Amino acid sequence: MRLQGKNIILGITGSIAAYKAAYLLRLLVKEGAEVQVVITPSGKEFITPVTLSALSGNPVISEFFGANDGTWNSHVDLGLWADAMIVAPATASTIAKMANGVADNMLITTYLSVRCPVFIAPAMDLDMFKHPSTTKNLIALGSYGNIIIKPVAGELASGLKGMGRMEEPGNIVEQLVSHFSRKKKLLNKTFIVTAGPTFEKIDPVRFIGNYSSGKMGYAIAEALANEGAQVILISGPVAIRPDSANIRLVSVESAAEMFDSCKKYFPGCDGAVLSAAVADFTPAHIAEEKTKRGESNWNIELKPTTDIAAFLGRVKKEGQLLVGFALETNNELQNAVKKLRDKNLDFIVLNSLKDKGAGFELDTNKVTFIDKYNNQQEFELKSKKEVATDIVEKIISLI
Repeated sequence: MRLQGKNIILGITGSIAAYKAAYLLRLLVKEGAEVQVVITPSGKEFITPVTLSALSGNPVISEFFGANDGTWNSHVDLGLWADAMIVAPATASTIAKMANGVADNMLITTYLSVRCPVFIAPAMDLDMFKHPSTTKNLIALGSYGNIIIKPVAGELASGLKGMGRMEEPGNIVEQLVSHFSRKKKLLNKTFIVTAGPTFEKIDPVRFIGNYSSGKMGYAIAEALANEGAQVILISGPVAIRPDSANIRLVSVESAAEMFDSCKKYFPGCDGAVLSAAVADFTPAHIAEEKTKRGESNWNIELKPTTDIAAFLGRVKKEGQLLVGFALETNNELQNAVKKLRDKNLDFIVLNSLKDKGAGFELDTNKVTFIDKYNNQQEFELKSKKEVATDIVEKIISLI
């Protein structure tokens, strides 16, 4: 029994595919899992709690208070109890509520309370699944760290044929088993990740900076840590913080401070992922006092900052891996390939500000990988957490 000792919340919503939840529940129990079903009120229109209770061996939870004795069903306790949560089937309505935190039923409040991995298996008609709002909500859920189990194509309840059928219960169970049995592939490895912007001081209250939020770099750090790596996250000023205990945060402000930290830690690392938006120029002179508004123009002399990627590329030892980023606005591919060669990178992650949904401050990105052998791999628009997973998988393949 491959799920022996695992506590699983099975969330069921109001879809004709709810009948598949009974098969999924049976398979989970057969694999040794302890399963607590949480069903929405509309879900009970498609499958009865009596059936689900008989299969799970536990009373089914639907409301905040028990119908018979007024017992409080604690979503907080459920969230602490669970090793995983599966929402299958997940309707367009439930997906929208999960993405936007609309906690108007027991299932959504439970989802917002869990600390465990959440698997979401959409089920709906093909036009609902392809609707831009559904696409946006699924991307948002992916960006939160949820695992989306994509639906499959086939005959739908409407009589139409296309994408929208919930994945088969057996395949969902296999994904869950794989998640719990997966061996971490970067144990005993150490990586630097740079993230966020740098701020270059002009005077005590002003600086030159950029719009980087650090979301991409922090997602990469978490993805590396999830594979067992020890991560030194060298971050410019951002509003987020890492979650994993495997991540050591080194906070810096300027390009010079980021360079000094990279120079210090890189010799002891297996590689570095340089996703920070480092300033190319910094003021040649920093005013000691705030500069007041005057009648004439204010000219600020700038000098180049040290090129961190170029430096690490020069000192890189055999066996060390160096990954760079190229955010371009024109001649994207040519500029990325040139940067890859000039800085001795093992591969580069290219993204363009011309691509909708890519760039600074967003939760999504659209990238192309180019390695030193000129192999190119282009990806669709994804959440930055999904992009981070792709980057780490590429790193693993090279190691």
